[in-house]
Amino acid sequence: MGTKNININNSIIHYTIEGVGRPVVLLHGFGEDSSVWENQVEYLRHNYQVIVPDIPGSGQSELTADVSMEGIAAVILRIVEAEELESIVLIGHSMGGYATLAFAAQYPHLLDGFGLFHSTAAADTEEKKETRRKGIAFIEKHGANEFLQTTIPNLFSAHTKESNPGLVQQFTDRLPVFSKTALKSYYEAMIKRPERIDLFSKTDLPVLFIIGEQDTVIPFEDILKQASMPRISYIHVLHHSGHMGMLEESGKASAAIEEFLMELK
Repeated sequence: MGTKNININNSIIHYTIEGVGRPVVLLHGFGEDSSVWENQVEYLRHNYQVIVPDIPGSGQSELTADVSMEGIAAVILRIVEAEELESIVLIGHSMGGYATLAFAAQYPHLLDGFGLFHSTAAADTEEKKETRRKGIAFIEKHGANEFLQTTIPNLFSAHTKESNPGLVQQFTDRLPVFSKTALKSYYEAMIKRPERIDLFSKTDLPVLFIIGEQDTVIPFEDILKQASMPRISYIHVLHHSGHMGMLEESGKASAAIEEFLMELK
């Protein structure tokens, strides 16, 4: 239990394990590290084995040569193998959701179910790709920290920024340190990722969708359409959340994950 490291192609990948029971892997998104899930870990660890990695280049994990969504999925596979797990439930936030879909596409036999937390199976639109390219240019010119300080507050809902500005400030103050290379690599990987919407109609696995009603990153109506596609869907809407529901409505988010886990066979 506790902190663990695994060596993958001469890069150290860090993850933590808390609790006992069905293994649940929580995968963070862009500009975050594993600490973003601390409320959910505390909530779930009493009944589940909660595994929370730092993706390569984030937190205490070193950057690997491949941070494509498939590359991140391969890192999760290595952790599953190192822990000798027969199967897991994998839930990813934003970019972590893109990697979750890559894992579900390649290793469905290792999943009891999977979830998208403020994420989508759609590929980037051309407009979104151009926005990311501008982000890469900004990072190159001004640095990783300046980019995150500028963009991260916009991930919270207007409701959160008005009712709990301290939460936004606290999260911004605690942002992990990233290299320019890591952030640019993530953006390039997201630009190149394929659409995986057809996975929903093909999978027999239960799929969890946690949606922020005020999310300006992942369009609410688009995710509702995707959520209707799997044979077994569990849908939770966080009405006061933007893109950071694990913080904005942490209790409801944690309960939604637990409800999903309790329904699995």
